[in-house]
Formats: sequence, structure tokens, C-alpha cells
Amino acid sequence: MNEQPGGTRLRVAPKVVLHDHLDGGLRPESILELADDCGHRLPADTADGLASWFRGSADSGSLERYLETFEHTVAVMQTPEGLERVARECVIDLAEDGVVYAEVRFAPEQHLERGLSLDRVVEHVLEGFRAGESAVAAASGRRIRVGCLLTAMRHAARSREIAELAVRFRDRGVVGFDIAGAEAGNPPSRHLDAFEYTRAANAHFTIHAGEAFGLPSIHEAVAFCGTDRLGHGVRIVDDITVHPDGTATLGLLANYVRDKRIPLELCPSSNVQTGAVRTIEEHPFDLLARLRFRVTVNTDNRLMSDTTMTREMTRLVGAFDYGWSDLERFTINAMKSAFLPFDQRLELIDDVIKPGYAVLVG
Repeated sequence: MNEQPGGTRLRVAPKVVLHDHLDGGLRPESILELADDCGHRLPADTADGLASWFRGSADSGSLERYLETFEHTVAVMQTPEGLERVARECVIDLAEDGVVYAEVRFAPEQHLERGLSLDRVVEHVLEGFRAGESAVAAASGRRIRVGCLLTAMRHAARSREIAELAVRFRDRGVVGFDIAGAEAGNPPSRHLDAFEYTRAANAHFTIHAGEAFGLPSIHEAVAFCGTDRLGHGVRIVDDITVHPDGTATLGLLANYVRDKRIPLELCPSSNVQTGAVRTIEEHPFDLLARLRFRVTVNTDNRLMSDTTMTREMTRLVGAFDYGWSDLERFTINAMKSAFLPFDQRLELIDDVIKPGYAVLVG
């Protein structure tokens, strides 16, 4: 079968997402109900109106403005009930989109306004994830596995504390550590202590870098901090020169990232919204894929970008004429890059992903 991937067949294709924010993927109707319970005022009073507001506000072309939309989602995630509900629904929504493995991240330090401790925040989110996994299995017999990434905010001063939290919970569902937030003025090296602690504990971490600030952020994340993956990393293209004949010359940093197989957690729709690239068609995803960087497809924030993994793949198929074998390669790239033990990654690739795509490739 050589038809272009799309429709229901694409939705059921096995998918892996490594870059998905818990507080960026809430259901609008859940935000309304949770906001009513906690007395938080929202900019719209219907689910459709709220979804439209989030999408419109995120379409600013500015990462800083984009991040402001999280005020409302974080506000309704301050109680055990809110955290567990959001986490459970996240897993169910991902599974309905064909996701078989996900790493979902959030910043525990942003959920302390109603007296919860950092440990309790993480416990409630993990409980929600497990409840979601059980609900999916009970409803459909399908399996989805979700790991949690704990994020520290790069403008704050709690990164070492959050890194210790991630290590403390690594046998209970937390698979790694991350830093996020506005890149400009907040370089990864400010949090070197947290990364050194994480490495010393033989734990995994990823760093938001190269989304809005460019090569210096990527260089620090790789050379100084020793990141396992690059959250976004799209601006690595600034170290690549494409010649008129279509050939490309890689600079030292781009060569290093490719040689070391450092995964790029690319989020096409989000990158357009924040102004990192102008359009999907101009996104360097295809250039990076052709140059054999380890590219992965991700959602970033499903609510703000009004997206799913199926929609991200559909947009890439439309822009770059990808086939099933391309989507399989990107999915295996992601599974290879997951913060799971090697044998568990291999099991998902051999027993779930490859058989799933074999049916679609024909």
C-alpha cells in the first residue's frame, strides 16, 4: 500500500511522544469545571470559547506571550483532585490518539499554592497517570505507558531541589529531569549544579534549548550541561549551511549533535506559534531528517496548539510528502531516545511499533 498516511489509519498508528506538557494539554471542559470548584476566573465561559482563546493567545509569535496562557491551566491544578484528574485525562487522550508510550512533563514548583508539598504534588500526578493507564486497559484492552519528567523553571532557583525530587521518585514513575521557561537571560549553565547532581545519580535529563534563543542555548545544554536530549533544538539549523545544489555543510555544533545522536524533541506546530519558524512548510524538520539527525515528532502543548500527535504527523505529511516508513522511522527514533531501560525500549519497538507499522506499510 502506497497511499499517503492520514485519516483513521494514521490515528491508530503507534506513536511515541517525548515532549508533552501536562499543564499544556488540559481538556477545556475540565478547566471550566475545575475553575468553578476553586473560584478561578477564566477568559471564556464555554468549552469552545475557552479552546479558541487558548489557541488565539498562543498564536502570538512570541514564546513569552505563549507562556502566559499557562496561568489558567496551572491555576486549576493546585489540589489533589485537580492534579489527578488532569493526569488521568491526559493519559486517556493520548491513548485515544494512538500513543503507546509518552513522557509527560510538568513543574511541581508551580503547584504549591494550596499547601501541597513537592512530594505530594508528584504523588498525585503519578496516581493520575496510573489511573489513566488502568482506564485505557479496562476500556479497550490497549496498553499505554506513561513516564513523568519533572521540570524546573529556569528563571527560578529551585532546580537542584527539583532534580533531587526527580531522583527520589525515579523508581515510582518519574523517568527524568528537565528545565523549561523563557530562554533569553536564563541560560542552562545557571542550573549546572542540578545537572551535575543528576549525572552523578546516573539519572536522565533533557533541556529546553534552541527554541527561541538559538545556538548559544544549545551549545551550553550540550557542552556544559551534558544533556541527554534537546527539548526543541530547532535552531540547530542555524549551524547548517544549505548550498544552491541542495548539499549541506554542518558547523561544529551541528556535527557534534548529529554525531552523538542527541535526540531533537521537535514540536512543529508549537514552533510556528512561538515564532521559532514561520510556517510548517518552512520548518527545518525535513532538512534535519534528511541529514539524519535523530528527529522526533512531538505535541508540546496540545491545548495551546490545538493539536495531537496525529495532527502533527498529518501536517508533516502534507508539508513534506512523508510515507508510512518515514513516520515509522520518526517513531522508532523517539522510542530509542526514551528514558527507559534498553530492554524495555527494545520490547516496545519490536512488539508494538514495528508490527503496528508493518500492517500500515503493507
